[in-house]
Amino acid sequence: MQCYNACDKKDENILSPGALKNYTKKSVIFFTFSLLVLTMILAAVNGNASKPSDAVVHQEWLQTNRDDIKPKQYIERVKAGETTGIVLSKLGFPATEAANMIQVSKDVYPLKNIHIGHEFKRKDFKDSIQVSYQISAHEKLVLTNKLGEPWTADVKERKLFPRISVVEATIQDSLFWDAAKAGLEDALTMQLVDIFAWDIDFARDLRKGDSFKVMYEESFDDEGKRVGYKILAAEFINRGYVYTGIRYENKNGDIEYYDEEGRNLRKTYLKSPVKYSRISSRFTSSRKHPVLGYTRAHRGVDYAAKSGTPIRAIGDGKVIFKGWKGGYGRFIEIRHNNGIHSTAYAHMSQYGKGIRQGSYVKQGQVIGYVGMSGLATGPHLHFEFRSRGRAINPLKIKHKSANPVAKNEMSAFHVKAKEMLRMMALRGQKSGKWG
Repeated sequence: MQCYNACDKKDENILSPGALKNYTKKSVIFFTFSLLVLTMILAAVNGNASKPSDAVVHQEWLQTNRDDIKPKQYIERVKAGETTGIVLSKLGFPATEAANMIQVSKDVYPLKNIHIGHEFKRKDFKDSIQVSYQISAHEKLVLTNKLGEPWTADVKERKLFPRISVVEATIQDSLFWDAAKAGLEDALTMQLVDIFAWDIDFARDLRKGDSFKVMYEESFDDEGKRVGYKILAAEFINRGYVYTGIRYENKNGDIEYYDEEGRNLRKTYLKSPVKYSRISSRFTSSRKHPVLGYTRAHRGVDYAAKSGTPIRAIGDGKVIFKGWKGGYGRFIEIRHNNGIHSTAYAHMSQYGKGIRQGSYVKQGQVIGYVGMSGLATGPHLHFEFRSRGRAINPLKIKHKSANPVAKNEMSAFHVKAKEMLRMMALRGQKSGKWG
């Protein structure tokens, strides 16, 4: 009983408020001391780890590499009415320095010849300034000013990245509609028409079920902008007949399209003066005139087309008449280079730029635009072909081909042609590959 009471008293002393307070205080001091010791130990470990060792320290990773810093870049596009001096001032150059830059570039490329939409680009490097001007898709003018040195100028080739694609389609509705559905843009469809314009009259020869295949190359600059395109090879099946065109550049730098045997697709005359239209009236010895009401000979072919459609000279020659000619309205007559043939174009809405009486024109050059001047009930081109002054049916003329591939280049051409046709066959519909 005494032990029980003594034990109870001892427990009461341990759990008394004063004892508990002293115990808690000691615990906190011990915990704090332990945490401090642990912190010192960890610091010592880290300190030893940070001491130099035999390992290579890549301090260059921690430094700024000046060569990796992109230069500051400023771009200005030439706007209507702007001079080189104005554009350079926008890029931050004072008038005197701009004049100096223009003078320096004079011998390599005159900066008077700048074009709307072309770019001037300024790059500021650590120790130099570079200004470039986009001359064309293939060339650029580069002006460089190194610290403490005068400006220098040079014309450099632009680095281009080609991509080759193949598109094929069958005509169900119209050439342009079906080409667009297959993925061929209008500009390339027009090139396709130009290639076969001497053999196919796209105004009257196309039929449902005709088909084509085109292999073309697009060029992109180092910024990913498309700067050019061209058809490398094409095949057109019209009324069951297969026409093939292969692009070939000869040793003189002349570019033409040839068939597989090296025959030039270009002929003395185009088959049609209007690229894409329909024939509304044919060559005949008797036709009731739609305006005058009586029957008379119709010594030409009428091509119905929208007002403003371009009209092309079908061959090289000299403009011997330009002006108003009675019921023909605005009228142009061209005497061709052989001195025997001439062609006439009537009812124009306006004349082509630079066309005047006495001027010389090239095959395919735009000489005017479709209209309905003179005696006409709707917009169309009245076209006549004359030999020694006598009108003949333009649709029945057989045209001679231009010069074929030269004999000394025929072997090289056959190798090129075989490769182009093989590529076109392998690429497949709407395929694209970077070359």
